[in-house]
Amino acid sequence: MIRRMLGSLWAAATLAVATVVMFGADAAMAGMGQPTDGQLGMQVAASPIAQQIHEFHDLVNTIIIAIVVFVLILLVYVMVRFNAKANPTPSRTTHNTLLEVAWTVIPIMILVYIALPSFRLLRAQYDYQPADLTIKATAYQWYWNHEYLPKEKDAKGFGFDSVMLSADEIKESQAEGIPAPRNLAVDNEVLVPLNKIVHVLVTAGDVLHNWTVPGFGSKVDAVPGRINATWFKATKTGVFYGQCSELCGKDHAFMPIAVRVVDDGTFKEWSAAMAARDKKKAREIQKRVAHEQAAKQTADARH
Repeated sequence: MIRRMLGSLWAAATLAVATVVMFGADAAMAGMGQPTDGQLGMQVAASPIAQQIHEFHDLVNTIIIAIVVFVLILLVYVMVRFNAKANPTPSRTTHNTLLEVAWTVIPIMILVYIALPSFRLLRAQYDYQPADLTIKATAYQWYWNHEYLPKEKDAKGFGFDSVMLSADEIKESQAEGIPAPRNLAVDNEVLVPLNKIVHVLVTAGDVLHNWTVPGFGSKVDAVPGRINATWFKATKTGVFYGQCSELCGKDHAFMPIAVRVVDDGTFKEWSAAMAARDKKKAREIQKRVAHEQAAKQTADARH
């Protein structure tokens, strides 16, 4: 029995090592802003909340692995030390006060140790700082409408629908040198400025949906007749994709979210064009920054 168990553990370890070697350590790690084929781990954190989520995830997994290894060692020890051959006369001990206190107190201490950073993370997620930008995201079957709410009374707001690109539109975009991942790219991206507090008011016009962008650690239900909220502060430029994460009908898998983070000057230029209803200029700005960011990403990958 022990041989079979050790054999299974050896096989699992060998498989894990072979997987990392096969895909390569860099290729296997999750990328920034979107899923990566054969990835390990979560997408690169691009906001303070996402960074805290990753740190909490790593902490809990370290504790889980330590407990599993400890229990495995105990099991192997018990099987070797107390099997019928090695221990023909079993002990009749029924109680051990010190041991019973230990296996009650230690788990409680572990749970408290986990709870403290958990509460800090929850507080940070719902501690809304003053917004530099407020966007209202309304979900429909099956697309998103994003409305930029004016900060001052006399300012003009604007909005647009974000619909997933078709296969032909993806080919056109890629031909222009703009990356357009399948089932994630949209016709109108949400542009936000770098290092600014963005509040997102989320609702729905028909059924339950969910506004989710993993890179920002944002995930909130879109409920008809109700406004929920989330916030993020993007700390990296680039495009960050998400999807509806609430089963909403036959095209649930085809209503992605694309948020492009740009510098403050580019955002002001783009938002001014959108507020003036100059969609042609706004589209040109969006394409220009997409080209620039794609070129930078390619250059960074080479180095």
